[in-house]
Amino acid sequence: MGEGLGRTAHTYVPEESHDGIVPMNYSNNDKASSAENREGRPSIKENAGQPSTHSTQSGERVSQGLAGVRKAARENKEMRFTALLHHLTVDLLRGSFYSLKKKAAPGVDGVTWQEYETGLEDRLVDLHGRVHRGAYRALPSRRVYIKKEDGRQRPLGVAALEDKLVQYAVATILNQIYEEDFLGFSYGFRPGRSQHDALDALSFALVAKKVNYILDADIRGFFDNLDKSRVVKFVEHRVADPRILRLIQKWLKAGVMEEGKWSEPKTGSPQGSVISPLLANVYLHYAFDLWVDVWRKKWAQGEVVVVRYADDIISGFQYRTDADRFLENLRGRLAMFGLELHPDKTRRIEFGRFAEENRKRRGEGKPETFDFLGFTHISGKNRTGFAVRRLTIGKRMQRKLREIKQQLRQRMHDPVRQTGEWLKSVVQGYFNYYAVPGNIGSMRRFRHRLLGLWWHTLCRRSQQRVPWKKMLELQDRWFPEPRALHPYPAVRFAATHPR
Repeated sequence: MGEGLGRTAHTYVPEESHDGIVPMNYSNNDKASSAENREGRPSIKENAGQPSTHSTQSGERVSQGLAGVRKAARENKEMRFTALLHHLTVDLLRGSFYSLKKKAAPGVDGVTWQEYETGLEDRLVDLHGRVHRGAYRALPSRRVYIKKEDGRQRPLGVAALEDKLVQYAVATILNQIYEEDFLGFSYGFRPGRSQHDALDALSFALVAKKVNYILDADIRGFFDNLDKSRVVKFVEHRVADPRILRLIQKWLKAGVMEEGKWSEPKTGSPQGSVISPLLANVYLHYAFDLWVDVWRKKWAQGEVVVVRYADDIISGFQYRTDADRFLENLRGRLAMFGLELHPDKTRRIEFGRFAEENRKRRGEGKPETFDFLGFTHISGKNRTGFAVRRLTIGKRMQRKLREIKQQLRQRMHDPVRQTGEWLKSVVQGYFNYYAVPGNIGSMRRFRHRLLGLWWHTLCRRSQQRVPWKKMLELQDRWFPEPRALHPYPAVRFAATHPR
């Protein structure tokens, strides 16, 4: 975001090598043997125990050793860490196991969380030994598909349980380094940062900064088009432990299983795996974040704000010329790394405190809106002047209601009380995300339409019309009242970014 809306970027040299990667200083410890040989080195002493732990800002517990890694990463932005795998201890694996989702679908191994918990300690000791001996082998991800809002299907990769475990542990280690490197406008899949943090930062910037144009950029098939070799090269800027690098290479080369057939895509990292979000953030850190931080300081004529959540990027500009030039430069920048913008989903719109007046003067109607993280953002006004209104994306609400409708059919013959308790949790979970100030009307519509779905289900079950008065009584008993569950963006942003 703007100068005061994020962390200061570390020293960055815009000049690049022939492959588009920013050169960095390498330590003298790079004369190590190959990754396979280093993996075979015994590590009994260095992994014998886990030091006492303390809390990070995100609430996670990390060892004193990992805290030392973070301190070193903070103090030396060009340090390459040559010894990291010894931080992958049995204790870290145990913590990673209990951080996994208990009800997650199994991978190609068919092992569930509950099954692995039986004899857990012996399993963890065995896994720990295999990782440090180099005997650990990554299994292919199980390919599944989920339907997207546009009707297409998004491919996901479900990793085997032990792969999830090791990936979680390695991500915990690497986060100690990259949380000191990643820039302030990067929010996706980072410890202590949520979607609402990104939404707050964006809303605050649109009001506080001179933003008159929005560029809504969509990277086409980002996770499917990552250049695997560049992923490793980017990680090597900070990681020189060949055993960690070899683990990442194993996961990238593990491939996918679909209908009993194995394949290894030439590009991409399976979306849905534990390690993919971190690798994606590392990729975009070098391919986009550092570049855009230099671009807005060197080339922009006016103010520029940026908020990125994984591959979902919103940029705001004071001047249209900056927005258009940035879009052209961004296309070229992404092309260097095998990426491209989706031509139908990337657009520049007029948005901000003067958009309504300017468009009205030109006879162009109301300002256009844009979607970000589940909300449609609208140029609006309040008692003090310009404000950003945020409403639930209509298609998101419809999709959620369709899902509930199907589940209500499956629960048609359940006791009313049991269905009521389930719907209460569904409504509360929905409100927990979408009940932001100014969106209460959407919450009421969702609640009312959900009650209608329940009414139709009960009518079908009883083969007679259920009195609506009875339904209102069920609503009052089981459905939470719609109310704002989040503070205004400026309030929470000020609390998380004290000046």
